[in-house]
Amino acid sequence: MLLNIVIRNRYVDSVMLMSIAAEAKARGGVEEVSAMMGTDANKELLASSGLLAEEGRAAGPMDLVIAVRAAGEDAASGAAAALRDFLSRRPEAQPGGAGPAPRSLSGALQSMPDANLLFVSLPGAYARREAEAALGRGLHVMIFSDNVPIEDEIALKRKARGLGLIVMGPDCGTAIIGGVALGFANAVNRGPVGIVGASGTGIQEVSCIVSNAGMGITHAIGLGGRDLSEEVGGISMLQGIEALDADPETRLIVLVSKPPAQSVAAAVLDRAKNCSKPVVINFLKGDPAEAAKRGIPFSATLEDAALMAIELAGGPKRPAPVDSPALHAVAEEERRRLPAGRRFIRGLFSGGTLADEALIVLRAYIGECRSNTPLAPELKLSDPRRSDGNCILDLGDDEFTRGRPHPMIDFALRCERIVREAEDPGTGVVLLDVVLGYGAHLDPAGELVPAIRKARDSARGGIAFVASITGTDADPQNRARQQAALERAGVRVMETNACAARLAGLIASKGTH
Repeated sequence: MLLNIVIRNRYVDSVMLMSIAAEAKARGGVEEVSAMMGTDANKELLASSGLLAEEGRAAGPMDLVIAVRAAGEDAASGAAAALRDFLSRRPEAQPGGAGPAPRSLSGALQSMPDANLLFVSLPGAYARREAEAALGRGLHVMIFSDNVPIEDEIALKRKARGLGLIVMGPDCGTAIIGGVALGFANAVNRGPVGIVGASGTGIQEVSCIVSNAGMGITHAIGLGGRDLSEEVGGISMLQGIEALDADPETRLIVLVSKPPAQSVAAAVLDRAKNCSKPVVINFLKGDPAEAAKRGIPFSATLEDAALMAIELAGGPKRPAPVDSPALHAVAEEERRRLPAGRRFIRGLFSGGTLADEALIVLRAYIGECRSNTPLAPELKLSDPRRSDGNCILDLGDDEFTRGRPHPMIDFALRCERIVREAEDPGTGVVLLDVVLGYGAHLDPAGELVPAIRKARDSARGGIAFVASITGTDADPQNRARQQAALERAGVRVMETNACAARLAGLIASKGTH
């Protein structure tokens, strides 16, 4: 039974779309759910997935389309009723329960006259208008919206720079400003480390390692994925460095990104060289020689960046990550359980930057891994739906999330893949990231453990599970509680994503490292 629900003139942002789909999929008899705005491109995606009915075809770009495929009419109708109820229960009150939420920027400023930042989550075509209005009123802007034309981004960032303001985004999903988590972020300690990052999960991993070590974050300034491109020129990253360099509470700055365009990298590194405070560079897949020319510390992994930041900011000296005898012993214990043919690592990640970090770490143990987002073009999986040798999948990449919730919110795809990988007689280690924080699923372990147990049964115990948890005990999910639940299911939970990759590499490399 296929059912399309169309709600006219109802814009819903991407996080809410994910929540809608997750809510429906939790009901019995529901096989597939997709929640999208009714743009032509989205309707094409629904049609290609076999999820577009006549009602959905008639939807306009500002209409919400929810597609439900269920086992029968009763299940589909029940899911539809539950979704309508879910949408009607969306909170409409202001923080503190002071009445209905404002419907405009002017109304918001009347109720919060001291606010100095606007969070924009609108269709991309309308984001510039509201952002420009906010800049005109002296507000900084964080644009969560995607599909914003790059010309709009450039114009907004240049205008903001001229006004002494900053635009974070578009497509900026993570920031921590003055201790307040925005978008997908974690509940971390306040402290002396400032971060400027073009990677949401990269910011999360660094900030959580720092916080879990007893230090903390002043601000984590997100940028959006295009800021370091040749066209945009790193406007917001350079502004972020300036802001943290001038901030009296920030003692050290960490820069997190995939490699910028060459000319932008040079400008960023030159500005970092002239900072009055230490700067740590973490450009995954970047060139450490360029940082070395300017005397700037370069870290190959997010873990290295966080540990270096802790020490340089005045915290305790943290030993460099090594393959300790204890880690070797754990690897040997897991290896003894594996049948001879089970030798491949299968990484199933929700964070793209965490997947990149794992690929970099694993190079030293098992050589290059294939991926849907590889370190080199020739390592790209021909079909990401089928694993091939050692491979690391970013399940949050567009090819997996078109028409379905992000894997940090909906674990259905990852759980299905866990079971499928265990059925492959070549799979020896399943490597997972578990990302906590605001906006993420409230009980990741509760979703993963049944799939892990089913996978263990399928493999007759002859398979290893290794995971890391990006999060803190103060997060809504509670890191310690998630770790305990995973460990009870036999998962080896490591302190960091890089450490989890090292353990997986040791298991798969037969202890030769």
